Amino acid sequence: MSEEPRSLNFIEQIIEEDNRSGKHGGRVATRFPPEPNGYLHIGHAKSICLNAGLAQKYGGTFNLRFDDTNPSKEETEYVESIIGDVRWLGADFEDRLFFASSYFRQMYDWAEELVRKGKAYVCDLDAEHIRQTRGTPTVPGKESPGRNRSPEENLDLLRRMKAGEFPEGSKTLRAKIDMGSPNFNMRDPVMYRIVKAPHHRTGNEWCIYPMYDWAHGLEDSIEQITHSVCTLEFEDHRPLYDWFLRQLDGVFLPRQIEFARLNLTYTVMSKRKLLELVKGEYVENWDDPRMPTLCGLRRRGYTPESIRLFCRRIGVAKFNSTIDVVQLENAVRDDLNKRALRRMGVLRPLKVTIENYPEGRTEMLEAINNPENEADGVRNVPFGKTLYIERDDFMLDPPKKFFRLAPGREVRLRYAYYITCKDVVNDENGDIVELICTYDPATRGGSSPDGRKVQGTIHWVAAAEAVEAEIRLYDRLFTRETPDDPQDTTDYKEYLNPNSLEKLTGCRLEPALGGAKPGESYQFERIGYFCVDSVDSKPGQLVFNRTASLKDSWAAGRK
Repeated sequence: MSEEPRSLNFIEQIIEEDNRSGKHGGRVATRFPPEPNGYLHIGHAKSICLNAGLAQKYGGTFNLRFDDTNPSKEETEYVESIIGDVRWLGADFEDRLFFASSYFRQMYDWAEELVRKGKAYVCDLDAEHIRQTRGTPTVPGKESPGRNRSPEENLDLLRRMKAGEFPEGSKTLRAKIDMGSPNFNMRDPVMYRIVKAPHHRTGNEWCIYPMYDWAHGLEDSIEQITHSVCTLEFEDHRPLYDWFLRQLDGVFLPRQIEFARLNLTYTVMSKRKLLELVKGEYVENWDDPRMPTLCGLRRRGYTPESIRLFCRRIGVAKFNSTIDVVQLENAVRDDLNKRALRRMGVLRPLKVTIENYPEGRTEMLEAINNPENEADGVRNVPFGKTLYIERDDFMLDPPKKFFRLAPGREVRLRYAYYITCKDVVNDENGDIVELICTYDPATRGGSSPDGRKVQGTIHWVAAAEAVEAEIRLYDRLFTRETPDDPQDTTDYKEYLNPNSLEKLTGCRLEPALGGAKPGESYQFERIGYFCVDSVDSKPGQLVFNRTASLKDSWAAGRK
């Protein structure tokens, strides 16, 4: 997870000041603490790269820890996908894989400690009544009827809650803080609730589960996290985390630092909304290449290097803002430009017959694999009498600035010859189905010995050796820049892009792509970057996903 040279961000400045002062003995320990209730998305990648990058930069440790405190929404499937995504992204947590559920006994013991100290009590109000008695920003909340029970009574009730004596939702354990606090998080927050559902790791061992606000700071303390890096929505929770820890005897006190979460244009980042898209079958699944999930981006052809590059470029800020998705798309273009082998593929084939080319002859022409990397060498591309070109590379009556093929016009075939269009063949409906052309044998390799120039160069594929494939052209999932703007009362799904996926069958690719393996990325010359689909592509049934066009086509007002 190496980084390009740059100035220190505000979190790095804090860490370096801590190190200068000798705080924690110069030790740096960070973590990424996802809830296993969904798949990771690009917003999580920012946090992963930040936390893992800080640990690497300062010779520290990085933990992956699951905040698995809500059994009704958590699944082993999500745990496994998150572990895979973090590893794919290059964040090395080594053997430091932890679960909040491993700390349930310690958390419960600490809860009893607060009860004995008169700092927590069992409340008989249900969730709705707790909400109603919390007050308003200008009116203090009302005390629970059970707030002034004795510690002995509360301890007995808590133990009976743990033993399963009470129905789900009938009682909670709340911290006894300040019902008049201007910070609503401090108005006697719930620490434990009764949930009679099996847990993905502990089974039916527990029927009370810690609330996130009670568990989160304790987990950091147990793991002795020095710098607990969170997004800004947790800033108002920090006083509560600190209060909990200060009430306990002899615990480690982490320092929480908040940064701005990632928001992207034309994207929704809410796991709840992403789940709605999956369950409503608006997308294929969590790994649909239109989704901002890491598994979706990976299937589309994004590399971990491109995502890390994007995260470095956008930096770390203290204030929320929305990043243009073009920056993410540019990062994958810049990365794939250096690593993706070049190949020729024709997405919408138009047949070309070269009438003066010898029948039955095939010759091999040399083509560059990657002009950005000499070590990638060259390959041989077959050339013959019948070819395919892109339908868009021919016009019957072209405008002035159209420099590709037209009747009577000469163009260069990439790596091959100059050809001239002599005639057009139409079917019974009048549609163009074939071009009759001639070639100049003296222009082999794409240059003319007499010095004449042509303005257009187009790509092609030899028909006899062509590999057939399906190409999926993915576009942005939403048509609106801010589909889930909180000020907009329109359902965000109304902004789904009806043209976010176009499937092209019968595409023709050069034979070097016949053995392409799932997950491999290529640049189709003049078209864009494509990745072999990891789900649907099989030997003899190639499927390619468009990762990105060669440039930002939305900026030009076209797809």
